[in-house]
Formats: sequence, C-alpha cells, structure tokens
Amino acid sequence: MRLKDKVALVVGAGQQEGDTVGNGRATALLFAREGAKVVAVDNNLSSAEETAAMIRAEGGDCAAVRGDVTDNGDCAAFVKACTDRHGRIDILHYNVGITGDGLDNDPMTLPEEVWDRVMDVNLKGLYRTSRLVVPIMREQRSGAIVAVSSIIAVCAADRVIYKASKAGMNAFCHMLASTNWDYGIRCNVIMPGLMDTPISIGYRVRRSGVSADEVRASRDAQIPLNRKMGTGWDTAHAALFLASDEARFITGVNLPVDGGMTARIG
Repeated sequence: MRLKDKVALVVGAGQQEGDTVGNGRATALLFAREGAKVVAVDNNLSSAEETAAMIRAEGGDCAAVRGDVTDNGDCAAFVKACTDRHGRIDILHYNVGITGDGLDNDPMTLPEEVWDRVMDVNLKGLYRTSRLVVPIMREQRSGAIVAVSSIIAVCAADRVIYKASKAGMNAFCHMLASTNWDYGIRCNVIMPGLMDTPISIGYRVRRSGVSADEVRASRDAQIPLNRKMGTGWDTAHAALFLASDEARFITGVNLPVDGGMTARIG
C-alpha cells in the first residue's frame, strides 16, 4: 500500500449531487484504499459523512468533520480533530474551490464582493489551512501538501477571479515548497483540465440551460487526448502519486492533469 499508516487530512472531501465522483471524494477513497487514515472535511457535513461511510464500508479508516475554510475557528477545529485522533498529519490535500458563478467574466464589471468571496475560499482558505498544518509537519520533519488548482491558472479564460485565485494558489504553493524543504515538507499543485465531475457539469448545465449530455459532448470535443474528459479519479491518482513516497524528490511542481490541453499552449 502506497500510503500505509499515513494520516491524510482531505479538505473538500464531499461533493455536490451528481452521477459521477468529485475530485475530493475520489481522492479520499483512493487514499484510504492505499492504507491512509483519512479525516474527511467539508462544509457540508452530510456529504463528508457519505464519503466516510463509503471508506468504512471498504474497511478503511475515516472520520468526517464539518469545516468552513473561510472560518479560522473551523480550520483550527478540523486540524485539531485530525491530530487528536491520530497524533500527526502526513498529508494535507486541499480540494476547495468556487467560481464567480457568471459574475466574473469582465474585470471592469466584477463585483467586489464576488472577488472577495472567491479569493477567501480558494486562496485564503488554503493559507488558513496550511499555516496550521505546516508547523505540525515541521515538527515531524516530514509531510506532503497537495493543492487542487486548475489549468485556468495558465490558460486564457473569461472567469477573471477564478483564474486569479487559482494562479495565486500556484504561487502560494511554490512559496510553501521553497520555505519548507529544509523541514522535509513537499508541496505540489494539481491543475485539472476539463473534468466530468458533478460540480463542473452541474455549473454549466445551470449556466447554459442545456442538458448534461450536451455539456459533456461539448467538453469532450475540446480534449486532445482521445476526445474525452477526465474524471475525479484522474485527479485522485495524480494526488496519490504526489502524496506518496514515490514523489519524494518532487516539490514545487504544478502538474497539469488535462488530457493535453496545456500542451497546445504556444
């Protein structure tokens, strides 16, 4: 098992309703299957509990905790819940993100409150969480942080604040890597491309008014590799590699998981 006896704090381990698996839930499940003891955090406790129940049904070890990454008290509470239960944190997986929900297409008309909300969740939430976990990992002299960003950070896009927040995550994680390698802590980023997850498909169905099948067909057509979107499992397998000792010599990396979309840049 690639994560045997590791303790993994998975922030964003629930998911929206849908007929596919989200990045966070897939990652929590895969980590547990590979031997990790998982603490599943989500602002929707019932969804985190569903993830935990799935893991326990497979014989894994998982506790569910409610946590809002925009609340300092919540962040402190779910980190403490993990250390109280297991005494350490080997892996921090940050998989939380929201969009401007169609209000962030033009920087000239972007409402300030939308800017603040998206930055608060996507970027500052990562900051709030990591600044609590890094001291624990420093004391251990080891740890792996994996953050889920997006290829929108490096591609042309019309979602201004979402792009800015994801680019900020990339830069922040680079600094986490460079300021913590003396402590044996690695920090890497996954940049998913077009994925068939409940949040991605559901968002576009709501925005466009077309069916999920039509959304999937349109997105599939944009993928260079086999003309097929990725899934939450593709993100999860990348996270597993980066969290495992197989990636012990990798830090400060932004890894596209996108079926070749960023390979076309330039």
